[in-house]
Amino acid sequence: MKFFVYHTPELAPANVLPDCAIVVDVLRATTTIATALNAGAEAVQVFSDIDSLMQTSENWPADKRIRVGERGGAKVEGFDLGNSPLSCTPEFVKNKRLFMTTTNGTRSLERIQATPVVLTAAFINRRAIVEYLIAKSPETVWVLGSGWEGSFSLEDTACAGAVAQNLVHEMGYPLDDFAGNDEVFAAISLYSQWQNNLFELLNHASHGQRLLRLGCYEDLQYCAQEDILDVLPIQKEPGVLVKSDITKQN
Repeated sequence: MKFFVYHTPELAPANVLPDCAIVVDVLRATTTIATALNAGAEAVQVFSDIDSLMQTSENWPADKRIRVGERGGAKVEGFDLGNSPLSCTPEFVKNKRLFMTTTNGTRSLERIQATPVVLTAAFINRRAIVEYLIAKSPETVWVLGSGWEGSFSLEDTACAGAVAQNLVHEMGYPLDDFAGNDEVFAAISLYSQWQNNLFELLNHASHGQRLLRLGCYEDLQYCAQEDILDVLPIQKEPGVLVKSDITKQN
């Protein structure tokens, strides 16, 4: 397995795709996706722009759709939800499809949606991602951080490092053989420094500070937890993510 980390989707190579791509947007798209699917949502369908989301979701029964929209950390006017994972309770999302657009994470998903296997990761479902990679051992793996409007974000790279460190320890690979680029070493180093205080890391992150100004303190606490959900979001068709039990398969 060759493992690559790209801090933002813009940094990923053009005109080539890996065997497996993993999108990370800890604050908060991929945390929300995992939470919604764990709570029984039928699927999460992602869009980079609001107009496309509105057009597609209009064709879905009103009682079976939830429009999730965030720009600049704040809820899009007229949508059912912003991008808080804490809003995705079973009572609200069970058996419904979430139509989601966010500032950063949905853009990353569109960048690699033609990849054979697309997963989404956050700290809360890190373990499910690792178990899938150990079981399936894809030859090339990309982890794409979503960043913030094209720039680096601490929390996404730290999450990539959490996945990489776990894999190296459990699979026994020499790191030099495992790492496809220098960013893997940087991601593991960042995670190693902060793994016992991820909440503080999220408070230091620029987007974490942005969310704190919006009063999203409990969101940051939730997003900083590791391995609390055994859920593997996997792309079923371009832009549509569902909960998979593939980690339970032999």
